[in-house]
Amino acid sequence: MPPKFMFTKEQLIEASLNIIRRGGPQSLTARSLAAELGCSVKPIFGLFKNMEEVRLETIKAADRIYRGYIGAASHAEEKPYKAMGMAYIRFATEEKELFKLLFMRDRSAENINDDSGKDVTEAIVKLISKTTGLNEKTAYMLHLETWLYVHGIATMIATNYLEWDGEFVSNALTDCYTGLLHRFKTKALDVIS
Repeated sequence: MPPKFMFTKEQLIEASLNIIRRGGPQSLTARSLAAELGCSVKPIFGLFKNMEEVRLETIKAADRIYRGYIGAASHAEEKPYKAMGMAYIRFATEEKELFKLLFMRDRSAENINDDSGKDVTEAIVKLISKTTGLNEKTAYMLHLETWLYVHGIATMIATNYLEWDGEFVSNALTDCYTGLLHRFKTKALDVIS
């Protein structure tokens, strides 16, 4: 008869998320997870092969939380693209350590050529193209440059470098988007004429 586990994988991952929320990604260890659960490390390794597997599953769980923020914003009736940028920054504000885990970790050993997130990017580019009249290639460049700006703000907030209120952030995103849109539309006119 297989051993009966004290905890489910989901409970272990939820405990991992809580550890990271309190102490950052580096605080997740077998010992800290066992202490969080009030047990030895044995139940952890009965459900997972090693801590790397726990870490990868925790990253997936954090990504689901992040996608919840973005998904809710993408259904905004007014300015859904801006709402998604604001949601990204809100995630960095409300879930600083999970933001760092997802977007500020060393990814040099990861396969960055996978298609994760490609579906979201394609949907965003189509939205921009539809609302601005830009072709998809230009809409992609507009998104890429806007995202650099949004990510910069989110990173400064997540690292406590700056503390900006929502109104200031909203105005800054509008200024960035409006300026870039003007530039890309002007470029398109220059090519035509």
